[in-house]
Amino acid sequence: MHLFELTCTAYFKNDLDFRRSFETISHFITYAMMRGGLDERHTKSGYKHYVFGGLLPLEADKVYKKGSTYRFILRSPDEEFLTALSTALRQNIDHPDFIVVETHLNRRKSFFITELYSATPVIVTSEGNLFWTMEKNGDIMQLQRQLHDNLEKKYQSFYGEEIKAPQNFIQMIEIKNRVPQNIEIHKEGKKIRFFGNKFRIVPNEDEMSQKLAFTALACGLGEKNSYGGGFCLAGGMR
Repeated sequence: MHLFELTCTAYFKNDLDFRRSFETISHFITYAMMRGGLDERHTKSGYKHYVFGGLLPLEADKVYKKGSTYRFILRSPDEEFLTALSTALRQNIDHPDFIVVETHLNRRKSFFITELYSATPVIVTSEGNLFWTMEKNGDIMQLQRQLHDNLEKKYQSFYGEEIKAPQNFIQMIEIKNRVPQNIEIHKEGKKIRFFGNKFRIVPNEDEMSQKLAFTALACGLGEKNSYGGGFCLAGGMR
């Protein structure tokens, strides 16, 4: 297994508040896909098999500054897709907030993952189309099942082979936030917030669990990955 990591450097035309940053990046990627011949990938139903992280560095006042450059990272197990997207992102896209001035694509081979850390909120939908929170739900086993099942489906849809782990891929999960985190978007003129959590996860050591942990790194953990949800960092032995 491999994943591919596209580091993008963006030059900002205007100030951008942190709360708008995930939606702004998502819209920029979508527009680049539509212009770069990747519209079928964007519009088809099912998993998108990519995830992106937040803009770095984060300013102390959480406002990205006009005239400055910031980086964000896209990940996917699909090299062909990220190669095409890299070209599309560097085109002169007429965007009010920023332009991508440089991209760099890296290949990363799978490795033994000892820990996963979610750098962006991990979003999980529970019954009644509500978002899982410790305060309102509190069922850790349900959370682990949903995270596991979501990764199995992502793996199967991309690699075209069934995977059935003998146990949940999570050995230990730790919630790192005191209150739910959120990603804010606008749809049809209405503000929508996707609520999630930050986790530290220790995956199990068996082969299937490790494959699912690497899938989380490549495609994102949980839902709403194309809005930046569930972007993970990992510790392990390379």
